[in-house]
Amino acid sequence: MVLLRRVIGDALRARRQGQHRTLREVSTAANVSLGYLSEIERGQKEASSELLAAICDALGARLSELLSEVSNTLALAENMEGVLVPVEGQPAEGDVSVSVRQDSPLKTTLHATRKPKRDIVYAA
Repeated sequence: MVLLRRVIGDALRARRQGQHRTLREVSTAANVSLGYLSEIERGQKEASSELLAAICDALGARLSELLSEVSNTLALAENMEGVLVPVEGQPAEGDVSVSVRQDSPLKTTLHATRKPKRDIVYAA
């Protein structure tokens, strides 16, 4: 299953890197700790709407633009077999990571990968 926080994090990271800015620069401008911003970008933490708005402001973007981009990514993922809904006959285990790369204004690449869950094996 695609996690919303991962798609949001990917979109934020893509914007920041597209501006050739460091985590430190954006975290200072948004008044959020560098570590927390890093966790948001990696999809490990869920940011509040207030924090997302502050990060977007620091990036010179509107929150609505970010959410629209995230919505478009999720819409693409919904149309890819097995990304949001398991393919019949295949296990539903594991996380799916979706990344979007905008190659040009008219070309966007969506890449989805499934990371299998690992079973814990106990030695006797």
